[in-house]
Amino acid sequence: MDARQEHAVDHAAEAPAAVTLDSSRSPGPGYDTAAARVAEAGEAVLEASRGERPRSFDPADFPVPTGREEVWRFTPLDRLGGLLEDVPSDEDARDVVVQAPDGVHVGELGRGEGVRGSALVPEDRAAALADAASPTATHVRVPREVELDEPVHVSVVGRAGRRGAGHLVVEAERHSRAVVVVEHTGGGAHADALEVVVGDGAELTVVSLQLWDDDAVHVSQQEARVGRDARYRHIAVTLGGSVVRLSSTARYAGPGGDAEMLGVYFADSGQHLEHRSFADHAEPRCRSDVRYKGALQGETARTVWIGDVLIRAAAQGTETYELNRNLVLTDGARADSVPNLEIETGDIEGAGHASATGRFDDEQLFYLRSRGIPEEVARRLVVRGFFADVVQRIGVPAVTERVMSAIEAELDLAVGPVAGVAAPADAAAEPALAAAPSSAGAPAGGA
Repeated sequence: MDARQEHAVDHAAEAPAAVTLDSSRSPGPGYDTAAARVAEAGEAVLEASRGERPRSFDPADFPVPTGREEVWRFTPLDRLGGLLEDVPSDEDARDVVVQAPDGVHVGELGRGEGVRGSALVPEDRAAALADAASPTATHVRVPREVELDEPVHVSVVGRAGRRGAGHLVVEAERHSRAVVVVEHTGGGAHADALEVVVGDGAELTVVSLQLWDDDAVHVSQQEARVGRDARYRHIAVTLGGSVVRLSSTARYAGPGGDAEMLGVYFADSGQHLEHRSFADHAEPRCRSDVRYKGALQGETARTVWIGDVLIRAAAQGTETYELNRNLVLTDGARADSVPNLEIETGDIEGAGHASATGRFDDEQLFYLRSRGIPEEVARRLVVRGFFADVVQRIGVPAVTERVMSAIEAELDLAVGPVAGVAAPADAAAEPALAAAPSSAGAPAGGA
C-alpha cells in the first residue's frame, strides 16, 4: 500500500550469507537523508554490524558521546541530567522495594557473584557508569521448578533533584515459571541495568513500567540470556518521564529459545521516549517476536524505536519478526522508526519486519460516527484498539488495568474526558493506520 511503509521478507528458501536489511541506511521509504549527508561528510560513526558494538564494564572504554554516533544520534544528550558524566551518584537517589511470594529468594549480589554479569555487559557509557556506581545489585531468584501464582513486584522510586544508579538481577532457574513487574515512579535522573537470566525450560515474563514524574530522566539497559527451550517475554510500558531511553536485548544460550519483546508508549509534548530492541540469534531453532506500539500528542512530542535483529551463521532454523506502529494524534509530533535485519545464514524459517506511522483514519472515524458514536468517543475507541493486542499480552490483570487507565488519562489530554464511556479495549484496532502516511525516520506531524 502506498499509504504506509511496510517491510516484510521471507528468507526461508534462499537467503545469501550476510544479508543486511536496514531501512535507515538504504534508499526507499524511511531513508534518513539527513543521516546520509552526515555520513557522507565523514562525521557520523556508523556500525557495519549490530554485533560489532563494543561491550565493557569499564566506562573508560566508552568516550563521551557527541551525538554523531549511530547509537546516540536520536538522543537529546543535553537533557540526560549528567548521566554520561563520571561523577559519584547520590546515595539517596532511589528506593528499591521488592514484594515477592513465598519461595522466592530476594538478596544482593556483588560484582562477579552468582549470575551477575553473565547476561548483561554494558554497551554504552551510561550503562558502564551505572554498573560502576552499583557495587551491589538487587537479586530476585525463582528456584528451579517453582511456579508462581502471583507476580513479584519491584518498586523503584526516584527522588527529584537526585542522580542515581542501580542494578537489578532477575533469575528464573530451570523449569520455573514467574512474572516480575518492575515499576519506576518518582523523579530524578537514573541510569540502571536490568539483567535477566532465564534457565533451561523456564518461562519468565518481565514487565518494565516507566511511570515517572514529568521531570524524570531514565536510561536503562535491560538484557536477557534465554536458555535452551526457555520462554522469555519482556514488556516495556513507557508513559512518564521527560527523557526515557530503554535498550532491551534478548540473547540465546541454547537451542529452542523463544523471546517476545513488546512495548507500549505514549508521548506528550516535551517528552522524548526512545526504545531500542535487539534480538541476537546465535543458537539454532530459536524464535523472536518484537512488537512496539506508540502514540504521540503535542507539538514537541518525540518517540524513537530502533529494532535490530541479528541472525548469526550458527542460528539455523531461526524464526523472527519485528513490528513498530505509531499513531500521531496532533500536529508537530515526530516518530522515528528504524527496523534493521542482518542475516548471516540462508537456513532459516523466516524473517521480516514492518514499520508504519500515521494519523487517524478519517474513513474509520466516519464509519463509527455513522453508527451514532460521537467523534470524541470514536477517537478513544481507535486508540484503545490500537494498543489492545499488546496490552492484553501483559497477562497480569491488575497491571493491564493500570496501563489502560494510564492510557485513558493520556487520552483525556488529547480529546478530553468523556463521561460514561465504557467500551472494550479491543474495539477498532489496526485499521487506524490503513490510510496513514508513512513517516519512519522522518517528521510525522505538521510536515
